Amino acid sequence: MLRENLKRELDKLNEEQLHKIADFIAFIEYQARQAKPSTPFLQSKTPVERAKEFRQWVSQLPKTNVSLPDEAFSRQSIYDE
Repeated sequence: MLRENLKRELDKLNEEQLHKIADFIAFIEYQARQAKPSTPFLQSKTPVERAKEFRQWVSQLPKTNVSLPDEAFSRQSIYDE
C-alpha cells in the first residue's frame, strides 16, 4: 500500500523535486553503509581493551587541582535541616 502511494506521489513531482528525492535516497543509503555494528560496546571489547580505552579517555581529561569541598562528600549535606 505504502509503496503504491509513494509511486503515485513520485509521478506527480517535477525534475527538480525528483533530484532532491534522489539525493535524499543516496544520503539514506550512505548512512546505512556507515552504520555501526549493533554489537554493544561491552561485548565488542575484552575487559583488558575496555580498561585500556578507559585509561586513555581519563588521561585526556583536563588536569586541575580543583576538588569538591569536604561538605560535598558528607551525607548530611544532602538533606535539609
